[in-house]
Amino acid sequence: MLARLLVSASSLIMLLLGGIHLLYTFMDDKIVPRDPAVREAMNATTLALTSQTTVWRAWIGFNASHSLCALFFGLLFGFLALAHSGLLFGSAFLQLLGVAVLIGFVVLARLYWFSVPFAGVSLALACFVAGLLVAQFSSRA
Repeated sequence: MLARLLVSASSLIMLLLGGIHLLYTFMDDKIVPRDPAVREAMNATTLALTSQTTVWRAWIGFNASHSLCALFFGLLFGFLALAHSGLLFGSAFLQLLGVAVLIGFVVLARLYWFSVPFAGVSLALACFVAGLLVAQFSSRA
């Protein structure tokens, strides 16, 4: 039971982070440049990769897809922990996938983001790993 709760807590953290980020992407001005001229330049500039989009539109798309990844993680692993814990705790692949995704988020947060998401994804990783360890050791008892 504790293992399921810990993985669920990890999932909830990721759902909250992803949901807030998605709201900020489309319904707020928190992830826009402070300098309006930068936003104007982003809107007026295309990517070297393609002229079919602007840097601004790519920025919005990257932020939205980033949010969806966090939401997907939270929904998938929350569902597995609550409805199919035997599958989750019996599958090395699913466990390693979850840990790898969260480590990826922690590294990205440390290198490119700021303290709040870094703390959030670090806590999500700690809860996830703790849940896996509890499941591992309780199954041996």
